Amino acid sequence: MEEVVTRRIRHSIENPKGAFGSLPDVIFADGGITQIRAIKKAIQKYEIEIPVFGMVKDDKHKTKKIIDENKCEIELTEDIMNFITNMQDEVHKIAIEYNRKLRDKDTTKSKLDKIKGIGEKKKQELLKKFGSIEGIKKADILEISKIKGITEELAKNIKKELL
Repeated sequence: MEEVVTRRIRHSIENPKGAFGSLPDVIFADGGITQIRAIKKAIQKYEIEIPVFGMVKDDKHKTKKIIDENKCEIELTEDIMNFITNMQDEVHKIAIEYNRKLRDKDTTKSKLDKIKGIGEKKKQELLKKFGSIEGIKKADILEISKIKGITEELAKNIKKELL
């Protein structure tokens, strides 16, 4: 948490018109006092003041209260609690989608991705022609080199790397 916030603040200070924009007016942590302390430590490195609040959860992971760095509970209206809940739900949704995307990307990786000279197009052509990594392993160098863009030398390297 400290590292992420340090990076975020540094980017905002160094390039206020960049992707992160200017410094935030307030930071809400999706956790309690431990996250607040980590965030405050990052902020103090830059000698700036940004209020930090943490979300204390109940047993069902639903926010039950907001606290500051001194563990003082912040009085909130029902509308503000609903806003915070909606904000949390959106952040969680984005995080889940991002992790799914990473996982899906990992599942489409193959041994071909590690071979120098094989990009996405050549990988797709090889898999289309031979059906699988096993099919490519069984193919001879001449067959592999018939794929557009694959030289005999690259075909030899593919065979060597897949064995």
